[in-house]
Amino acid sequence: MGITINRREVLLGLSGCGLGGVAACASADAQLPARRIPGTDESLPVVGLGSTKPVRYIAEAGTGPLESVIDVLMRYGGRVVDTSPRPAELDEQFGRVLQRPALRDLFVAAKVKVEGKDEGIASMRQTLELFGREPLDLMQIESMIDYEIQWPTLKAMRDRGAVRYIGVTVAHERLYGELEAFMQAERPDFVQLNYSVMEPAAEQRLLPLAAELGIAVLVNGPFMNGEYFGYVQGRELPEWAGEFGCESWAQYSLKYILANPAVTCVLTETTKPEHMEDNVRAGLGTFPEAPARRRMRELGATLRGA
Repeated sequence: MGITINRREVLLGLSGCGLGGVAACASADAQLPARRIPGTDESLPVVGLGSTKPVRYIAEAGTGPLESVIDVLMRYGGRVVDTSPRPAELDEQFGRVLQRPALRDLFVAAKVKVEGKDEGIASMRQTLELFGREPLDLMQIESMIDYEIQWPTLKAMRDRGAVRYIGVTVAHERLYGELEAFMQAERPDFVQLNYSVMEPAAEQRLLPLAAELGIAVLVNGPFMNGEYFGYVQGRELPEWAGEFGCESWAQYSLKYILANPAVTCVLTETTKPEHMEDNVRAGLGTFPEAPARRRMRELGATLRGA
């Protein structure tokens, strides 16, 4: 038998643990495991924040929700925050959050997503100024937009110390071929790609290639931009998911992702601290081994009707 469960029910149950929900249930010193950035002595915690939605939400609710989810992430030792350029008035407020003394240890990843050399330089300069971070930890070319023009600029920024690491991102399987060729030719420090239990294609070629070439991997879209929860809503979480400490459908996808050792960090995107706590908890404890991962993929394909 399975257990009928959804994200809301899990979080309501955890709230009974007292103030702080999951935090109160977990060991007081529970910290996310970290994985090494290949070729360096630096490691990153395995769960991070994709901040596009929280930054957009500033326009409606101010910086409070963003600060709350970052605080939860940091409580468990998380420190990776990934973002993409937003209107300057929002990025300015986001920058003020990033400049809080307590957040100076965050690993901040940003992106450029414009065409043209001068336009790219201006966009990245604005990001560094608004975030008050130089060197920036990681600058990426979003969706490989104009990468032939932007990549030399990123390399020059790294060479002069304006950024520490450089990379490229994709969010759709249609760009996998271009990404694979780019990885082989340029060997970026990081790649960011979409990967989940229902979209596992990256594990066929890209993740093994990243491991072979020594490229760090950030994962986006662990919940398929929310589409994932539509597939699992009202469905039973398999009883065997408890064998690897899975407590919710969110953790089901995250634990699948983190079971792949080529993944450095998975980015979860939310404006709700209780959801961030649920996400972070996926990084604690055990991950599914090969037989369970096969069952998870099969179930994912069934739920999608593939």
